[in-house]
Amino acid sequence: MSVTDRRPPFRFAVRTRVGFDETDAQGIVYYGRYMPYFDRARVEYLRHLGLLRQPGGAEFVMRAQHVEYHAPARFDDELEVYVRVRRLGRTSVTWEFEAWNAGSGEHLATSTQTAVYVAGRRPVAVGDDMRGAVAAFDTAVES
Repeated sequence: MSVTDRRPPFRFAVRTRVGFDETDAQGIVYYGRYMPYFDRARVEYLRHLGLLRQPGGAEFVMRAQHVEYHAPARFDDELEVYVRVRRLGRTSVTWEFEAWNAGSGEHLATSTQTAVYVAGRRPVAVGDDMRGAVAAFDTAVES
């Protein structure tokens, strides 16, 4: 995982390698396997900003996800997954992702995820700690 300036407006990326168990009968990454790549990138982004939360208290729950696939990844490809906060709302965060083949430079997939911050199954305001950390790191965030 690393801070990067290779693909603005993204400032953070995580590298991972495609395992055999992530491919289908055609030898390409099964489409559903991209969600764990995106989730890992989001978690590492939060870890980088010191915002990983422990279980208990308020937490983010997934509200929506959209994925577009552009090209296939194959067994043993090294992927670079870029992540950023696209929008930071009052009670939600919209994340943006791009997955690229680190060797060939081929654009593989894009995604957005919207997560709502909840406590007791009710939306609550995203804390100032997250707002400050994201604003200081990810300068292209919408409010």
